[in-house]
Amino acid sequence: MSSYAIAEGERLLLFDPLAVPSELWDLSAGRETAIVLTAPWHERDAQSLVERLGVPVYTPLPDTAQDLMDMYGLTAEQAGDGSPDLVWLLREKKGEARPYSSGDRLPFGADVFPGHKANDTVLWVESQRAVISGDTLVDFGRGLEINERWLHPVVTREEIAEGLRLLLALPVEHVLATHGGPTGRAALERALSSS
Repeated sequence: MSSYAIAEGERLLLFDPLAVPSELWDLSAGRETAIVLTAPWHERDAQSLVERLGVPVYTPLPDTAQDLMDMYGLTAEQAGDGSPDLVWLLREKKGEARPYSSGDRLPFGADVFPGHKANDTVLWVESQRAVISGDTLVDFGRGLEINERWLHPVVTREEIAEGLRLLLALPVEHVLATHGGPTGRAALERALSSS
């Protein structure tokens, strides 16, 4: 798993933060810092960062009980109150949540593209010419690819690729997969090709 940080002027953005190095603690001092989750289940070290820094969390909303029943055929009893992701943030109010969804433009200049699920996103950060992907574009050792292992049975790889090909019209230079490492435009082109 990977996480990324963008330090730009007076702003520091932490994407799917995990084991944040001490240098980033220092960078956060005096900067407008925020956590950005590509998916609610990528909360990783977000809670400890919120407790320490008091920063907002931009995140897609977790699955509701109805989402879980629809996706996995669970009963209402099994689905309970929905996904346990981000309970500390959304239900217990132990931080400032800033929910977002596909189609949004975030205040720091990131456009939100749909991933393999409604709450798994791919972000285009224009100022960095970077695509940041949650679980949709991954590299598990075979190069950047659409993660077919986690696709819902009624969603095809081609449907996901079609929705993300809009990225190819943008000046993408960096692709930052949170499962895998950084790659570039050529890897994105291969991952989204029809094959």
